[in-house]
Amino acid sequence: MRRFLDAALDEWADDDRRRPLLVRGPRQVGKTWTVRALAERRFAGAVVVDFEQRPAYRACFDTLEPRAILDRIAVLHGTPVEPGRTLLFLDEIQDCPRAIVALRYFREQLPALHVAAAGSLLEFALDTEGLRMPVGRVESLYLHPLSFAEFLLARGEPAALDASRNLEPGQPAAVHEHLLGLLRTYLLLGGMPAVVAEYLETRSAARALRVQTGLVETMRDDFRKYARQSRHAHLDRVFAAAPGMAGRKFVYSRADPDARSRDLAEAARLLEKAGVVHRVRATSGAGLPLSANADERYFKLLLFDVGLMQNALGTPESLLTGDPLRVNEGAVAEQFVGQELLAAGSPRRRPELFYWARREKSSAAEVDYLLPAGGGVVPVEVKAGKTGRLRSLHSFVSRYRPAVSVRVYGGPFRRDGGIVSVPLYALERLPAFLEREVAAASRG
Repeated sequence: MRRFLDAALDEWADDDRRRPLLVRGPRQVGKTWTVRALAERRFAGAVVVDFEQRPAYRACFDTLEPRAILDRIAVLHGTPVEPGRTLLFLDEIQDCPRAIVALRYFREQLPALHVAAAGSLLEFALDTEGLRMPVGRVESLYLHPLSFAEFLLARGEPAALDASRNLEPGQPAAVHEHLLGLLRTYLLLGGMPAVVAEYLETRSAARALRVQTGLVETMRDDFRKYARQSRHAHLDRVFAAAPGMAGRKFVYSRADPDARSRDLAEAARLLEKAGVVHRVRATSGAGLPLSANADERYFKLLLFDVGLMQNALGTPESLLTGDPLRVNEGAVAEQFVGQELLAAGSPRRRPELFYWARREKSSAAEVDYLLPAGGGVVPVEVKAGKTGRLRSLHSFVSRYRPAVSVRVYGGPFRRDGGIVSVPLYALERLPAFLEREVAAASRG
């Protein structure tokens, strides 16, 4: 499956000033596959150190001296590591936290060596061992589940992908309905590569959803494996509660009425750092940066994959009927849009999402997402269907006068004054589109 992260990986391989690379993201999003594909594409060979399958490699990092580490790896692997020719790939690095710490010394003492690592729940492992991430000496790339565009590529639908990128009026109705049908399949499956692969190989949604259920259980088992025992229950509670509160303010007491909010907040922070959930923070929308006016007390939580989110809301069999966009009062649509916005962002930065909420008793209003574009703020309202009132969006426009406003919905692309209506399936290039729109509005 082609991943758009490949371009960033190639840039890293060509950079003479590169730092050791950490490919980060939740379990089973394709980190190992993408790094192995890089090795085949760009290097004469690769030395793969898999700490999960061969725990004996952990002893190589009893020292933090890079040359001594490479000598030990060469003995166990039977292959020398040659700077400039070999990619050293430290896989499942969370199983050897000292290897995470050692990455900084490779940059300082062996800068010619290409060192890449991949792992899940890195923060859990470091927290358990009392260690810290080597900030500033390691480069991170963040990998998400397959986006809708990547899903179309995996299905062998290049024409549909081109059509989904058409942010202009006049999309033929038949093409629009075809893309919505593909989107409904994606919303059911999500973007986990193993789930998508099972579906493409068998054309059985039921079999794919069984794989999906297994992934949910594996993730919860990982909490037990990598988190401190005292934190495991809190992590599990937040993870289990997030799908049911999608699209709404996350309330700790609903996740576990018997736990202290402080403990659940720490669990949410760890899950967010690990990329398992994404926090959508409330902010005023008065200007950039959006984080400057964020209120940390008010936030929503998105699970990292829309398919896993739906799986957690009910038995997989129940998802095979009906319209996924209508599940949970449109929360699936809001989850999907957030996931697409994250995938469309830079893979070099830890992703951030924001929303706007006015909490006045007599006139509450909420806009699902706020995006920076062209030096301004663009409000984005999500509607699962082709219709729906936009009172909150109009309220935001009345207060802040943004250059451009967006409705993401189930209908075709169109313009209504200052509001641009964008189909749900057409979000891959929305950030670049908004940059152009805001620039044009500023000139006009």
